[in-house]
Amino acid sequence: MGIGKGEIKRAAAMATCCCMVLLTSACGGGYPGNPLTEQSTAVETLVVALVPDEDAATVIQDNQGLKSYLETTLDLPVELVVSTDYSTLIEAATRNKTNLTYFGPLSYVIARSRAPFLEPFAVRLKDGASTYKAVLIGNREQGIHSFDDVRGQTVVLGDPASTGSRLFPQLRLAEAGLQPNVDYQPVFLGAHDAVAKAVERGTAAAGGLSQVIYDKLVQQGTINPDKLVVLGTSSAIPQYPWTMGSGLNEELRQAIKQSFYDLKDPALLQPLRADGFVPAQDSDYDGVRRAAHVLGLSLPDLVTEP
Repeated sequence: MGIGKGEIKRAAAMATCCCMVLLTSACGGGYPGNPLTEQSTAVETLVVALVPDEDAATVIQDNQGLKSYLETTLDLPVELVVSTDYSTLIEAATRNKTNLTYFGPLSYVIARSRAPFLEPFAVRLKDGASTYKAVLIGNREQGIHSFDDVRGQTVVLGDPASTGSRLFPQLRLAEAGLQPNVDYQPVFLGAHDAVAKAVERGTAAAGGLSQVIYDKLVQQGTINPDKLVVLGTSSAIPQYPWTMGSGLNEELRQAIKQSFYDLKDPALLQPLRADGFVPAQDSDYDGVRRAAHVLGLSLPDLVTEP
């Protein structure tokens, strides 16, 4: 069944307004109980999980400054982990194997639906905004210059649980009257940078990814924009949230929050594609839930069992 354009527009408007490698070593397993009654325990090492939206080794290397900053401000050893995919990231967080998790918006919504104890406490700011957009790109040599040219083609996306490289690109395609597996063939590559490279090489006719990551790849010379055509952008998406698991004592929870709100060093913020962090709350992501509903996506079906 097709998606009504009126419903799509309402989802986009609402979104705008509302706007692991080494995981088995992380702290404990099993689903915790009620975080309000569960006894907090001393944390010997703070396990911090980062969203795997780019190559894992690069993410770890780029965030060594953040690791040092948290170790200094919290007086705790910090272990950075990056999962192999979004499903593993979600699994680790919902089983309380990580203390802090940096989610994409959709992966957060999925995790929160499984583990209500996850507390979003900070959201990144970029250029003064707590929202970002996805971009749809086409291969110039293949003659992909508009959404109409995408019809009958292969469209590459990131992880099935990605917001900027799956949910909102597909919502934008739906706004253009294009349905997956009917008007185009979606193929998932895992990471945003893999999407951009596949379209540049001509492996796929078109693809969708975070505009921030696309701009970064262009600036670094990783991809050649002359080989690509920007087809359009999505509506505004609420930014990536940081969450805390249960079992942390209140003093540490407050110290963690303040350390992120006080983080101003551009060298530490740049790998996170942020200018700073401000408080977040769960309702900020209701537009993401609405977008998933409009596209007929079942949250549990977007992740695979590790």
